[in-house]
Amino acid sequence: MRIVGALGVALAGLSVIGAVTAYGQMDKRPQYEGTTAAVVDDKGNLQVPSDYRTAYQMLGSWAVAKEDGPGSKDLHVVYASPGTIAAYRKDGHFPDGAVLVKEVFHATTQDMTTGTVSSAGTLAGWFVMVKDSVGRFPENKLWGDGWGWAWFDATDPQKTTSTDYKTDCQSCHVPAQESDWIYTHGYPPLNR
Repeated sequence: MRIVGALGVALAGLSVIGAVTAYGQMDKRPQYEGTTAAVVDDKGNLQVPSDYRTAYQMLGSWAVAKEDGPGSKDLHVVYASPGTIAAYRKDGHFPDGAVLVKEVFHATTQDMTTGTVSSAGTLAGWFVMVKDSVGRFPENKLWGDGWGWAWFDATDPQKTTSTDYKTDCQSCHVPAQESDWIYTHGYPPLNR
C-alpha cells in the first residue's frame, strides 16, 4: 500500500511539474505580434497578409476627392491586425508588431437617389505598415522611423514595388508625423 501511495504522490508531483513547465513555455506575447510573421520575413521583406479582411479589424476609410468634378478619385479602407486597437486605446501608441493594411480602390461615381455617390471600383493595390519600435532591419530601406513601409500593386500582394520608404512612402505621411506617421484622427475605433 505504501508503494502505491508513494507512486501516486510521485505521479501527482510529475503532473504539477509538467503543467508548470507547459505554462512557462506558452507564448505570452500579445495577439498582434503573432500576425507579423505572416507579413514580414527574416530579411524585412513585407507582403500583404492573405487573411486581413477576415482576421483583422477595420480602422476606417478615406475618400480622396476628384480634382475635376464631384465624387471621389480613390477610396482607402484600412485594417489593423488583431489586438492593435485595444493596445492603442490602452496607452495611445501603436504596439510593436502591429500591422496596418490599407486597400486602395479606384472609385466609381454615379448619381443615385441619395445624391452623387462614390463607391469602390477596381483595386489599385495595398499599402502595408508594420510597427517596429526596435529597429529590426536597419539595412532594409523599407524600414525606418518606427515602421516598415511598402506599397503593393493589385497584381502582386507578395512583391512590393517600393524601394525606399523615404522616397516612396513617407512623403504622404509627413503631416501625421506627430501621431507616429498615422492619421489617427480618421480612425474612429482609436478615438473612442
